[in-house]
Amino acid sequence: MLDERIKKLAYGLVNYSVKLQENEKILISLGGKDSLELGKEIIKEVYRVKGKPFVRINDENITNTIIKGADKELFNMMREEELEQMKKMDAYIAVRASENITNSVNISSSQMELYEKEYMEDVLNERVDNTKWVILRYPNASMAQLASMNTEEFEDFYFKVCNLDYAKMNKAMDALKELMEKTDKVHIVGPGTDLSFSIKGMGAIKCAGECNIPDGEVYTAPLKTSVNGKISYNATSTYRNTSFSDIVLEFKDGKIINATSNNTKKLNEILDTDEGARYIGEFALGVNPYITKPMNDILFDEKIAGSFHFTPGRAYQDMFNGNVSVIHWDLVCIQTEQMGGGEIYFDDVLIRKNGIFVLPELKALNPENLI
Repeated sequence: MLDERIKKLAYGLVNYSVKLQENEKILISLGGKDSLELGKEIIKEVYRVKGKPFVRINDENITNTIIKGADKELFNMMREEELEQMKKMDAYIAVRASENITNSVNISSSQMELYEKEYMEDVLNERVDNTKWVILRYPNASMAQLASMNTEEFEDFYFKVCNLDYAKMNKAMDALKELMEKTDKVHIVGPGTDLSFSIKGMGAIKCAGECNIPDGEVYTAPLKTSVNGKISYNATSTYRNTSFSDIVLEFKDGKIINATSNNTKKLNEILDTDEGARYIGEFALGVNPYITKPMNDILFDEKIAGSFHFTPGRAYQDMFNGNVSVIHWDLVCIQTEQMGGGEIYFDDVLIRKNGIFVLPELKALNPENLI
């Protein structure tokens, strides 16, 4: 018998996350065999609301083989073909079920950069800017290993996280969104961190199950040249098939002027991809009550309750601070007491201490009030 939690998830993706309407076209991207069961339920739900499903089934081993051998001309042809289809879509759902997150580790950095610039960038921008979209992982054995759980335990955790009451979270985010929209100066302190920047006039966006699953963040972007100080991230991050830890970034007038980590050389290669990679495109506060520790999967880690992420690279179009890059690297700092603590100030007023909101109007976003 099909797990009822899968049906519930498919229903939420189609009806809540992308709010698909009759006759709207949706592209469903399925990666890995474990994604197919949920994919079938999504298609059924699309038909139930009288939408029109289009499906791409991807195999990571085939994709990696193509990337390794492709030249600029082939990437451009692939981009044109997929971009043409994407422009016809009203919505997009991607379910990713990688069997091995290090499968593409033997692809050279230069080839990955070519892939990102000549193929991915335009397709990604079209999808992000012009469709209703949501992306999620699927709870397979590979993800369970990342979370240091057995598969059954991880499935229980996953569906609890992904099927939570996002409408309730959405409402609770209103006060934080309002506060961010009228804030000028942000000051963040913690172990190895003393960072200041402005978000004046940038606004804020609530993320409560409508773009990513799991979800739970409110984001904005700093004014591009306003960032000064130092940040020490305490969550491991995998980017371009390399695992990074102990990342420390120093800023002057918005630009990263010094960057170190367990792999400083590789870190700086990524930050030198283009001019925008050394500026910040996103600042967000994580609030998902069920996600309490990092598992090296950014769709989960950036939502950790008591965390924030501060993202080198491209700014989103709906929160555009002028920064353009092929890089968008969500790096996470967790400020719970167990992870060393820390404080966030908006216009010199303390709003969160050790991962817990202290202002009365924000306390609805603390974990005990969202579960």
